[in-house]
Amino acid sequence: MKNLSICMAMLCSVLVLSTTGLVFADPIGKKGTTPYVTHFVFRPVLNLDVTGLGSATLLEATGTTENMEGKKMFDKMSARCAVLNVAAGDKKYMDGVCVLTDSDGDKVMSTFDTRDIDKSQPDRDCGTHFITGGTGKYAGITGKEPFACISLPPLAGDGGYFSLDLPHNTTWEIK
Repeated sequence: MKNLSICMAMLCSVLVLSTTGLVFADPIGKKGTTPYVTHFVFRPVLNLDVTGLGSATLLEATGTTENMEGKKMFDKMSARCAVLNVAAGDKKYMDGVCVLTDSDGDKVMSTFDTRDIDKSQPDRDCGTHFITGGTGKYAGITGKEPFACISLPPLAGDGGYFSLDLPHNTTWEIK
């Protein structure tokens, strides 16, 4: 009987602790402004180089996100992007599409353009992501994400890999 009482007490404790986390979980809401950073590693996939004229490189970027306020939105998501890096004459830019995936498998999709700079946020001077949609809890999401580019130390080995931190200041809405 004593073992049954101990087991019941432990079970009640587990239930209280697990439901407390659900009650106090950080809801994502329907709109907001969220500062987060993506820690990216870029891998060259294909390169088209014409000596003296320019180059275009297809890159795959993968990484993780970190909410800078410690909140749930845009935190601990996996990021994967297809990127076109162009350097032709005086034209140097990167365009692409990214998908962020959370631990539930729900996704946020965005496109980006490094020529589109939000002048109202001078510290986000590398380009802008445009949120185009999502799945699951993010269905109907839209938004704008000016971002900065912070170079990180070179990666070891060959292959042309490089890494960047991209701090974003995201304004989003789920309709």
